[in-house]
Amino acid sequence: MERRILRMGDPRLLQRAEPVPASAFGSDWLGHLVRDLWDTLYAVGGAGLAAPQIGEPWRVVVFESAENPRYPWAEPVPATVLVNPRWTPDREAGWAGAWEGCLSLPGLRGWVERPARVRYEAHDVAGRVIAGVAEGFHARVLQHECDHLDGVLYPMRMRDLSRFGFLEELTAAGVIPGKRAR
Repeated sequence: MERRILRMGDPRLLQRAEPVPASAFGSDWLGHLVRDLWDTLYAVGGAGLAAPQIGEPWRVVVFESAENPRYPWAEPVPATVLVNPRWTPDREAGWAGAWEGCLSLPGLRGWVERPARVRYEAHDVAGRVIAGVAEGFHARVLQHECDHLDGVLYPMRMRDLSRFGFLEELTAAGVIPGKRAR
């Protein structure tokens, strides 16, 4: 079921989410939460969504990006569900900056520097351990969604607020690639 996405300013977005208890793995409750996350994400055409963004205080994220018009430059990211995720940066890979948006900040974009590659571990909905390495856009999406679990919105990661604005204005000015206004 598609759910309403909370927007910046709602205090629930600033709270740390609770771990999903082991007793919930494989439950109808967790399955419904994940289905609601997917339904909501697909309805709005996003790349990722965290449970706190739909008002659920649990450490659950979903993400996927194939040909996403919000990120036409981005490489594909496989459909992924992470429950109770943890990640660490691969310090040898360095940092990378890119324009980020968020479904909780509609119409806005900001330049955010993040670790370029990360190692992560989580559980799937059945409780099995998932581990892997993500880099590029995949790493960015994973970190962005996990930030929501800790009450962090991407503007809180920005170092230079002069690189924050409305997508339409940034595109028209040629700051972000895309169709320019005439």
